[in-house]
Formats: sequence, C-alpha cells, structure tokens
Amino acid sequence: MTKTAWMLGAATFLAPLADPALSQPKPAANATVIVTLGTRGGPLPTRGRSQSANLLVVNKALYLVDAGDGVTRRLGKAGYDFRQVGRVFITHAHSDHTMGLATLLVSQWEYQRREPTEVYGSGAEALVKGAIAYLTPNAEIRWAEGKRQKMAELFRGHDVAPGAVYQDANVRVTAVENTHFNFAPESPGYGKYRSYSYRFETPGRVVVFTGDTGPSEALTNLAKNADVLVSEVTVVDDAIELLKRNGAWQAKSVAEQLSWMRHMREEHMTPEQVGRTAAAAGVKTVVLTHFSPSIDRRDEYQRYAVEARKFFSGQVLVAKDLMQF
Repeated sequence: MTKTAWMLGAATFLAPLADPALSQPKPAANATVIVTLGTRGGPLPTRGRSQSANLLVVNKALYLVDAGDGVTRRLGKAGYDFRQVGRVFITHAHSDHTMGLATLLVSQWEYQRREPTEVYGSGAEALVKGAIAYLTPNAEIRWAEGKRQKMAELFRGHDVAPGAVYQDANVRVTAVENTHFNFAPESPGYGKYRSYSYRFETPGRVVVFTGDTGPSEALTNLAKNADVLVSEVTVVDDAIELLKRNGAWQAKSVAEQLSWMRHMREEHMTPEQVGRTAAAAGVKTVVLTHFSPSIDRRDEYQRYAVEARKFFSGQVLVAKDLMQF
C-alpha cells in the first residue's frame, strides 16, 4: 500500500493499524479490531499469503471467521493467543476455508485450553468430528504423557441454518445463504451443504464477512448500513491465465472447464459486483480479500480496488495477511 493510501486510510473511518511487515500496535482494550489473517483464496498454497481466515476482536474476545491453512501460525504472528479463540464461524466447508481447523484444535488441546471451542457453520459437525478422528492417534500417544482431556468434550461443531447463529455480550451473529454452491441433484453435496455470509453486530460496529458468494439480494440486505464489508473478490480471467501457464487448465476436460468457469463466474464476486453491492447496502468501508493466485507473484491487487471504486464512493482497502484494522 502506498504512503498516500495509508494517509488516506488514517483519516477515514477504517484505518490499517500497521503494515504487516512491521510490529503490530496494541489496540485499546475495548476496541473492535479486524485482522485479515489469511487473504489467499483457492486450494493452491502460495508463498506470500495464507488461506482464508479473519479474526474479529471485540472487548478482547476473539472470534475467528474461517480457518484456512496456516491460521494458527498467523494468530501467533499477529500477537494473539490461539488458546483464547473459543468461537469459530466457518463460511463454508471448502478446504481453503477449513484446512487449518485441525491444527488450531490440536494446538489448543496440547496447550491446555480448558473451555470448549465451539465451531459453527454448514458441515461444522462433520468437520469437528473428522478433525478429532484425525487427531486421535496423537491423543492416544500423548496419553502416556499424562494428557487425559477428551477432545470430544473440548471441541464441538454446530451445523447452522440461515438466521440467528450466535449471541453473547459482545456480538450478535446472523447468517444468510450465499450463491456459492450449485449442486446437481445426484451430487453428494446436494441438500447437505450451504455457504454463508455472516453479520457481526457489536456494541460499536457492524462487520459483515461475505465468505465465498456471488452477488445476491440476501447479501445486500445482510450488509445494510454495515460499517465494514469484508468481501471476497475474484477476477476469472486472471485465474484462467495462471492455470494455463502452469498446465492445470489444459489438464481439465472440456466439461470440467465449463463447470469451473460457471462456478467462478456465478458463485464469486468481481470487483464491480463488490462495489455495486457495497453501494446498494450503504456500507461505509470495503475490505477486499480472498485473492486468487496471480501470474505476478508480487501482485498487490490494487487494480481490484480501482474497479470497485467505480461503483462505490466509500473507502476500499486491499487486505494483506496480518493486516489489522
């Protein structure tokens, strides 16, 4: 981000607290803070960005939205104690949003988190159950070291439906179903899995996380008058060009190519669609995240913000890993 952009950010509602390459300042105890822990979209691991994960901090309480690969390391690097994450909200069960969940859970178990960790989302019960099964051999070995706490008592998954999802003294969480999935009737996921956007209402702010989705009236309504919209963004042509360069596109059948393009074009948000949604919802600030890998390994994705600003007059920020707002 340029020096000018940082100065503009500091003068408006939502300001980055620090460049992720620098030491992180400590926010006020009662502050509402967003940390973009991981900003890479898609199942391909890359060097510069971890997979999708966001942290919302309200009155020192930690709420994790998605748990892509690397989330536990990112929490530590951002200066937060992974043992204090007691509520996890999964937008959907794609691997780039969930692969770090097992690592987070076993790290909490190894380092004596005593309170239950609750995981919410479509497929959350299966994800937690599967994670425990995967981690059971380790737990049985650790038995000899004196570890006796049962993971099934510590980690609990909750499948949720659109509407009210969770509430405590800090947040009220509401979900709407996204347009991210289009299952054929004969497919294993048909009628079983959903993708959600979440609205977090705190005492001082309203923050909406889109998860993966195409534009929809439900999302626009969920984001009405939000202070911050943390939105996924995708440019399909950029993704196709990368696939062509690494040979993955040519390895797909014609049917696979068509299905993939339909998914990407109908079930993700372009910068223009993000801008239009934000304008229609009357949000104050947009934070773009969930970037597909680019042919430019140093891509900063600022062109996405330029496109979104053509349709939205508010502030548009391009997230990096470990950026705090």
